[in-house]
Amino acid sequence: MSTLDNAHPHSSHDTHTADPRRWLALPILLMGAFLPILDFNVVNLALPSIRKDLGATSAEIEFIISAYAATYAVFLITGGRLGDLFGRKRMFVYGVAGFTLASVLCGLAPSATALVAARILQGLTATVMAPQVLASIRVLFPASEQGRALALYGATFGLGNICGQILGGALVSFHRFGLTWQAIFLINVPIGLVAFVGALLFLSDSRAEHARRLDLGGVVLLSVALGLLVYPLVEGRETGWPIWIVAMLVAAPFAFALFVRFETRLAATGGSPLVEFALFREAGFGVGIAMAFALYMLSSFYLTFSVYLQGGLLLSPLQAGLATLPFAIAYFLASLASAQVMARLGKFALTVGFALQVLGFGVVLLAAAGMLANSLDIGLAIAGLGFGTVMPSVIKAVIGGVAPKHAGLASGIVISTFQIASALGVALIGGVFYSELGAGRGATAFGHAFAVALGCNVVLLAVGGVLSLFLPDQPRALRHS
Repeated sequence: MSTLDNAHPHSSHDTHTADPRRWLALPILLMGAFLPILDFNVVNLALPSIRKDLGATSAEIEFIISAYAATYAVFLITGGRLGDLFGRKRMFVYGVAGFTLASVLCGLAPSATALVAARILQGLTATVMAPQVLASIRVLFPASEQGRALALYGATFGLGNICGQILGGALVSFHRFGLTWQAIFLINVPIGLVAFVGALLFLSDSRAEHARRLDLGGVVLLSVALGLLVYPLVEGRETGWPIWIVAMLVAAPFAFALFVRFETRLAATGGSPLVEFALFREAGFGVGIAMAFALYMLSSFYLTFSVYLQGGLLLSPLQAGLATLPFAIAYFLASLASAQVMARLGKFALTVGFALQVLGFGVVLLAAAGMLANSLDIGLAIAGLGFGTVMPSVIKAVIGGVAPKHAGLASGIVISTFQIASALGVALIGGVFYSELGAGRGATAFGHAFAVALGCNVVLLAVGGVLSLFLPDQPRALRHS
């Protein structure tokens, strides 16, 4: 999980001298980027423990992930605009405080329903916190230093992935202070407190000169449309598809159509829509959004792989976390080299990255199905190299054909697409996994369900690779920027 804001990259601070405290502020900002990624990864490893302790259904387990992702998707752009309007430092501080409080509520949740509600609050507060990170980096650092700052920003996602795997497994396994899954949320508290105090001490405030007003109507309509789609996909199988669930699913496309019409009319009358659909007429933007969607449906992999390792292979949470390290480490290393790969290959770097994921996850699929012995780690490493190649470069590639004045907004739309795809991936492909598993138990049943679910991801990644060929190639100078 990563975030970019839709804020205007230029503010009144851009012409000022560089902030003398900028390198002290950067670690604090990066904590704000690190927390949501850490939280996303540790949760996956704790899901079997949560299910056992809280008596959660498989639908509630899916909601613990998808409710967070859907909330994050809907309000991400709004969070960026709040920073534009009211100040990025203020919103960052509020977001960190809210995320820390929501983490405490997650750790103290007495039921699965309460945990889902607290996760929604986490998603809301993350959208206030995370968009301010990149916006503040753009303002605090002069052009000559932004490359270094942004490289550290990008590396934070790989580091969060690795820490999430190791720390998540360790916290659940070691039972410190009698805690199991609760510890994965409470670990956010000391990090959040450091970020909160550090932001007050070292972070300078900034806001956009010409910030656009909030599109509350668009936020409401998109929230309703996503709710009508995601809730039935997660809950339908569990409840036996009653008529009201089917009715929600049928209503979803009409709600999305109403959202599109509202946004289009708002733009036509000079308003500031949540999503500027005129962007989809820019070269390759629509294709790029579809490619990004196919990529981030992969979020279901983290859910299904964790359940397969712990439920089917009977690994402990710590062992499951360590088992994912080949993917996480390869992802981290590839992300560090992705800028150079993109500079050399342009859009074809994405094609290569998708191909590596298809190959790697194909090997993982065959290993889980018992067709390839002792090849799981190799497949995960290859897939990690592919994901690390694509993930840091995808936004740059997608907005390559977009007018510079729309680059910030286009980035925000791409990141929102990631989160919508994450929610739908967990709902759809997670549903496939649990449907295939049924009442089955044992390594064979779990391996079959995981292989079928991962096969869906492999097909989507192959589609993403094909779509990457239709992106406009960037000028060589832009590739190096």
